[in-house]
Amino acid sequence: MTQMQRSKRDNYKYKGLRLRMIKELMSKGITDVKVLQVMLDLPRHFFIEIGFEEWAYRDQAFPIPSDQTISRPYTVALQTSLLKLTGQETVLEIGTGSGYQCAVLSRLCNRVYTIERHDTLFKLSNTIFQELSLFNIRNYHGDGYRGLPLKAPFDRIIVTAGADKIPHTLVEQLAPGGTMVIPVGDTHGQEMQVLDKDQDGNLTQRTAGKCEFVPFLQGKVGAI
Repeated sequence: MTQMQRSKRDNYKYKGLRLRMIKELMSKGITDVKVLQVMLDLPRHFFIEIGFEEWAYRDQAFPIPSDQTISRPYTVALQTSLLKLTGQETVLEIGTGSGYQCAVLSRLCNRVYTIERHDTLFKLSNTIFQELSLFNIRNYHGDGYRGLPLKAPFDRIIVTAGADKIPHTLVEQLAPGGTMVIPVGDTHGQEMQVLDKDQDGNLTQRTAGKCEFVPFLQGKVGAI
């Protein structure tokens, strides 16, 4: 595995770029103050390759290893806001990727379990979590379609890849009173879906706008 070189230093320049990013997110309709504050505090440029630090604060997806992307800031803010976290929840994230979305979640909930199918990204994100002292994250190299049945149920589930349909295995692992946020669609377009499960296990579903993600694939790549 080729080690991705990353910046590990923050300064007033990057803090200024984060403030500009937050103002842009607010202008696009993000209103969750807690989410905005976490994204203002968290150095997003730690999660991408050195030399591209300023790209971290543009509202664009950006390539990371294993032919994946770090989602644009607006998408991270939107998905996180839709979860309506209070700080007490146990969250399952499918698709760790760069680790940025998971890091945001970790500062807003009790514990995050996250699954990454690419061994390269699993190891990279684990390193970053340790560097940032994010000790309430438990990350796994595995098949996100299977979820983590041994740790279920989860108060919240977030999927960061576009599924052609909502996996029943994940719905089963959602706790009563819980919420799942998942992009669903195909090459013709994806929409962000929000599923709420009531205390009796009944589901309601709504759409939270169009989106664009890499495909949600089964299986895992590489070995630990």
